[in-house]
Amino acid sequence: MRAVVQRVSEASVQVEDQVVSAMGNGVLIFLGITHEDTEEDSAWLVRKIVNLRIFNDAQGVMNRSLLEVNGEAMVVSQFTLYAATKKGNRPSYINAARPNVAQPLYLAFVKALEEALAKEVGTGVFGAQMQVNLVNDGPVTILMDTNSKE
Repeated sequence: MRAVVQRVSEASVQVEDQVVSAMGNGVLIFLGITHEDTEEDSAWLVRKIVNLRIFNDAQGVMNRSLLEVNGEAMVVSQFTLYAATKKGNRPSYINAARPNVAQPLYLAFVKALEEALAKEVGTGVFGAQMQVNLVNDGPVTILMDTNSKE
């Protein structure tokens, strides 16, 4: 799994001009899933994200986690995180999992994140054309990949 985690002061997702999800202070997670991903990968990624110390403490130092600030979260499925761009100018998405594999893992990730945060997590609409609006706070953007658990 690949995730782009952005600390945001607000974010929303629209599908067909309708807001389907909106949030305030927290993290917006763009999630890409490949063929080999498992629920173990999902659980590891959730644990890392909720405990990342990317929120400011009283001294303005990034020393607090999403859990500590009681922040919100939103997850948007993004197969393009597995784009292969080595050859030519047209990205290949062969490394992205097909919807029948990706959607159950996406839903499992959202459920695990909700359990970890003890609150509802906003989402996009899996497979839909979406417009994502966000205000990146910092900016803080973290790239994570379960194949390189650093």
